[in-house]
Amino acid sequence: MTKTSKTGLFISFEGIDGSGKSTQCRRLAAALEAKGHEVVLTREPGGSAGAEEIRALVLQGDPDRWSAETEILLFTAARRDHLERTILPALAAGKVVVCDRFADSTRMYQGLSRGDLRGTVDQLHSLMIGREPDLTVLIDMDPEEGLSRALSRQGVEERFESFGADLQKQMRAGFLSLAEEFADRFRIIDGARDMDAVAADVLATAEAALAEA
Repeated sequence: MTKTSKTGLFISFEGIDGSGKSTQCRRLAAALEAKGHEVVLTREPGGSAGAEEIRALVLQGDPDRWSAETEILLFTAARRDHLERTILPALAAGKVVVCDRFADSTRMYQGLSRGDLRGTVDQLHSLMIGREPDLTVLIDMDPEEGLSRALSRQGVEERFESFGADLQKQMRAGFLSLAEEFADRFRIIDGARDMDAVAADVLATAEAALAEA
């Protein structure tokens, strides 16, 4: 029997580039579906037709293509479309939404790494989004190892990886700080282990959240 809840459950994944969070997103979605849950697997930026168009703008091209302020506006626009067209309808239908990145990534990559703009990110988030995940899974990883993994992918979306190891270190520290700030929804998972062990911990964390929903 397919399992749904009255309000659904919104799970986001965060972590530095190369942490393995995208793989764990997919594995969690598959595991929950196998247990009978209705799951929507999505990502940011992206997750809706309009947001995917913005994704191509912000993740490809020269590292200095956009200012931090412009990026914040682009990411917020993408997130609003994603929320309206994908996330909120799925939650209203009682489904589990598993999202690869959400607003915490913007708080880090644009709000802190490219200037002291965290306040701007939070103001726009409050005005235009107004929703946090019910559970945020932070896949924690050594910055050097994460960067090595990220660069080995050799994909077209490498704009942020090209900022280098210093950004990775700053982002890891920032995500851990966010986990303290939003301790009610963050759960930290050690991503430097075998993928199966990481997946088992992620599933246990998600099932605990579902049991409380």
